[in-house]
Amino acid sequence: MKIGIDLGGTKTEAILIDDRGKEIFKKRIITEKNYQGTLDGIKSLINEIENKYQTVSHIGIGMPGAISSESTLIKNANSIWLNNKPLKKDLETLLNKKINLENDANCFALSEAVDGAGKDFNIVFGVIIGTGVGGGIVVNKKIIRGRNRIGGEWGHIPLPNRKDNEKEYSNKCYCGLEGCMETYVSGPGFSSIFNSKYNENYDSQQIVEGFNKGDSRCIESLQNYVDHLARGLSNIINILDPDIIILGGGMSNIDYIYDNINEYIKKYVFSNTLYTRVVKNFHGDSGGVRGAAWL
Repeated sequence: MKIGIDLGGTKTEAILIDDRGKEIFKKRIITEKNYQGTLDGIKSLINEIENKYQTVSHIGIGMPGAISSESTLIKNANSIWLNNKPLKKDLETLLNKKINLENDANCFALSEAVDGAGKDFNIVFGVIIGTGVGGGIVVNKKIIRGRNRIGGEWGHIPLPNRKDNEKEYSNKCYCGLEGCMETYVSGPGFSSIFNSKYNENYDSQQIVEGFNKGDSRCIESLQNYVDHLARGLSNIINILDPDIIILGGGMSNIDYIYDNINEYIKKYVFSNTLYTRVVKNFHGDSGGVRGAAWL
């Protein structure tokens, strides 16, 4: 049996699967937005699983950010209370177990590559478009982390071919740079652009509802969103040329994306043929936690 933990900014989820990927147990709790509270939450979930089932020697954990290869501390986490903390070491001490700690987008990509929408492909790029924007590269069922452990971090490349009006309504990214894909295609980025342009206070779901009701402002905003997404993913295709791109995260549930994204991308990719398809995930919001277990 395998235990996986998906450590998110708002929730922490645990899963127990067997060696065929069958789900035995799953539970979600609220993530405490402080370091010790986060550790204690993970411990409580693992204790509950082991008390009900069996002791497991290794735990896979997906989390925002990455482990620095120099300091072994967490870096680049938008759950900022994790940054500069020895998370792996502290968890191994607390749990007295070996911990496989991995970026959450890498876990999502691994899950979809092993037994999800990418199971029949060799080169899989997994995309998270939710509260933040991330990505993971899996080749032949193995995560490609890169020398600096930032492989797949397309959320912090700039929006290609940015127009003046697109600069006007964008916000500075938490990473300190301006024009990052995250500020355009994350849920908060999408709604922030809409609200700045129209002096509203909508969240992303309300914009989608407006689209469905025929609100011209929401229709234009969602069209622009898909165009922004296509421009960003065209860079991925030009560099990595994956077999398939799989979308996850809250924004991936918008059906309009899949009706249009593959045609939009053709305008920006450096090729007169395009076999790479952008598709919705298979495992829903369980992708990250299943990928952590597969670690």
